[in-house]
Amino acid sequence: MSTTARRIALPALGLASALVLAACANPTDGGTAEVAAGKGTTTKINLSPDQHRVTTGRVAAIAAEVPEKIRKRGTLEIVDSSNSAAPLGFHATDNKTVIGVEPDLAYLVAGVLGLKPHLDTVSWENIFVGLDSAKYDVGFSNITVTEERKEKYDFATYREDNLGFATKKGSGLKVTGPAALAGRNVAVSSGTNQEKLLVEWSKENEKAGRGPIHIKYYQDESDTYLALRSGRIDVYVGPNPTAAYHAATTGQTEVVGTCSGAGATLQGLIAATTKKDSGLAKPLADALNHVIQNGTYAKVLKRWGLSDEAVTKSEINPPGLPKAGK
Repeated sequence: MSTTARRIALPALGLASALVLAACANPTDGGTAEVAAGKGTTTKINLSPDQHRVTTGRVAAIAAEVPEKIRKRGTLEIVDSSNSAAPLGFHATDNKTVIGVEPDLAYLVAGVLGLKPHLDTVSWENIFVGLDSAKYDVGFSNITVTEERKEKYDFATYREDNLGFATKKGSGLKVTGPAALAGRNVAVSSGTNQEKLLVEWSKENEKAGRGPIHIKYYQDESDTYLALRSGRIDVYVGPNPTAAYHAATTGQTEVVGTCSGAGATLQGLIAATTKKDSGLAKPLADALNHVIQNGTYAKVLKRWGLSDEAVTKSEINPPGLPKAGK
């Protein structure tokens, strides 16, 4: 099924997680966690700094598309958020090596472009500051395509974007729309597409005569889950892969609903993000389409348990999360 078709056909809300994990808190077998590789199969992901990343070779025709300044430099300056979490981008068991699906895909793309990957981890807001100033070439950090962001950035998509609603285990709550969150304390990170979604849902609740959503802002995941366990917040909205991973590996939380990161009528998409008109969008998309076609992309998603979020094609600047009120 094409990416476009999936965007139309997929339900906006559901209770099935894109990421299914077998609970294995505090792994003792050298730093691994067991995850679902697909329907009926599981795989162990490597949490150690010795990653043995999936690699692929340079493609001359695609490498030639890279802007001359970057080609001469010889490095691809990649930025990721230090506030991300497993299995997206997080620290290995040595507490310093950044691992996860985001850096793996960034390294794969750099290989096609014939560039040495150089990864910087910063806070979420500094991703965009660094892209604006051209300090970084591209962001690989679970960044959703939105219409507002398209005014300043170009995108090359590489994964579906699905959000998860996490609660303390045994909450009994099921989130299938705005009404379930009316009057509740709901945590989110500022500047994210999930924040935009909550703001819209809160407005919908008030128009319908229900109570608003009490949005609480947390930037650190550990603080968020502490607040969830203590009852200071009722729900945490974040990327579904991280919500599912935390639920399975800790046994303390559960995912009680999912939805598209682009709202009720559009499948959200995660994309490599670069400064608008930087000249990198096409080579990034071409590199991503190459690794999709040669099978290395599928290997990366499988090793992190994210095969269900695969796309069949990388698109440049597709429709994204609408602007507020649109």
